[in-house]
Amino acid sequence: MRSMLFMMMLLPTVTAFAQNNVTFQIKHQSKNPLNGRLLLLLSTNEDAEPRKQITSDYKSQMVFGMDVKSWANSNHQTMPNADVFGYPVQALADVKPGIYYAQAFLNIYEEFALSSGHRVLLPPDKGEGQKWNIKPGNIYSKVQKIEIIASKKSNIQFVLDQTIPPIPEPEDTEYVKHIKIKSELLSKFWGRDTYIGAHVLLPHNFSKEVNMKYPLMVFHGHFPSDFGGWETEAPPADMDTSDYSSRFGIYGYKKLQHEEAYQFHKQWTSDTFPRFLAIEIAHPTPYYDDSYAVNSANQGPYGDAITYELIPFIEKQFRGIGQGWARFLYGGSTGGWEALAVQMFYPNEYNGCFAACPDPIDFRAFTVIDIYKDKNAYMEEGPAATIERPALRDYLGHISSTIRQSNYYELALGTKNRSGEQWDIWEATYSPMGPDGYPERLWDKKTGVINKKVADYWKENYDLGYILKRDWANLGPQLEGKIHIYCGDMDNYYLNNAVYLVEDFLKQTKNPFYGGEVTYGDRAEHCWNGDPTLPNYISRLRYNTMYLPKILKRVASSAPKGADLRWMNNSDLSKNLIDE
Repeated sequence: MRSMLFMMMLLPTVTAFAQNNVTFQIKHQSKNPLNGRLLLLLSTNEDAEPRKQITSDYKSQMVFGMDVKSWANSNHQTMPNADVFGYPVQALADVKPGIYYAQAFLNIYEEFALSSGHRVLLPPDKGEGQKWNIKPGNIYSKVQKIEIIASKKSNIQFVLDQTIPPIPEPEDTEYVKHIKIKSELLSKFWGRDTYIGAHVLLPHNFSKEVNMKYPLMVFHGHFPSDFGGWETEAPPADMDTSDYSSRFGIYGYKKLQHEEAYQFHKQWTSDTFPRFLAIEIAHPTPYYDDSYAVNSANQGPYGDAITYELIPFIEKQFRGIGQGWARFLYGGSTGGWEALAVQMFYPNEYNGCFAACPDPIDFRAFTVIDIYKDKNAYMEEGPAATIERPALRDYLGHISSTIRQSNYYELALGTKNRSGEQWDIWEATYSPMGPDGYPERLWDKKTGVINKKVADYWKENYDLGYILKRDWANLGPQLEGKIHIYCGDMDNYYLNNAVYLVEDFLKQTKNPFYGGEVTYGDRAEHCWNGDPTLPNYISRLRYNTMYLPKILKRVASSAPKGADLRWMNNSDLSKNLIDE
């Protein structure tokens, strides 16, 4: 970091003599024509490269984007032009005079020949989990220090002569193995070889207990670079604790995380801890770091690929029991939605879900939007005034972003749902495919006007609250005792609003009663996961153990007669459960 700052300090200042007349010209050095999203990044902060200072809240530096197609290295691309859209400032002409650190960047797209017959340009995942600013193969320029001065003309040029290097694959260890398989289902959909995988944590004594078979715990969530929360050594006593977590308001969070990961390792490798397989699935798509683990018109049959291709492969490879009563789902946020959705869509393939702070599970509360009744996603309209809808808050209700701002952020990063961000992936997952092969918009990205036809499609296919109510007569008996939901009542993204609606239905269920639980954390933010005795910054590090007592109890009451339960290991957690 210091060397980069030093180099930036030595950069000459390029003076741009026009707030409204400055132009930026960009070229690349690739031998082949390129497709992608060309970004111009402007920052007032020299502490990091501009490409690493773009966020969805009001603290973001500036980004301006435009699509490029078949762009040859002999041609300059010029900004501004009619296609450029920016965030948090929409137009380059509105950038205020001053000194900036400027950088150009290209998020490269490739062509996919979909099974639908469409050919689409999308950013393939390169092992980074759909993060444009660190994606291997993407190209960018060196940082220039510039000055914008009103009322004069200037032309600033960039060369995209820097390339992001590949990311090394994680290495296998005694306990952690890495699996990647070609999915026939997904390869057919995408028109190219498509792989999904998982990081697998093996139980203690796996190589010795060769006749033991194990249940499977599926930890859903965002793209994992390796199995998270696992450390085989204690943190050094002198480990630096000066790091500050603004999210949790504490210093030394990295050391705390390391200590929690080491304590988990000690639990896992003790002689009395239950034996099971724990996995984190890696299933990024060209739209996001995660497929949402369901079948989708725009992303393909990820639900089937995970449940019927990947999981059986893992169970066969690592002696899993391989039956629905011995599989459990848990996760938070995206992973919370996935845990509940997968349990619902494959009710007999899994025996319980523990969904923490799930993405909106009822679209009458799609964060703060009722997609069926509201006309506009961005504004609440009164008889004589409108107010912007909030997108992000803290536990005191202080707002740091609006729905419009967070969507404009995505639109600057990519059109046609190609930003790799949250609102775009919801559409890529839940929407029908449009005539051009890209997802249909739930609302106009610039105006916020909601498309009711698309909303109806969402309702029938992915509104979990609605589907539970619609199908309870048939679905209920298959889900009895399997649904557990946890959420903070001050979730930063208002996700608790949808949980309230689903809870209202679940409490009224009959024939059967749902038989699970829905609980809330008082003043707890995202991602509270069900432990009222610990602060969120600790409980969120214990997903792989915190639901285990409930899972063991569920197994004790639902395992088929004569099932081999030696994996319970007569632990303190499992004692007396079989006799209850």
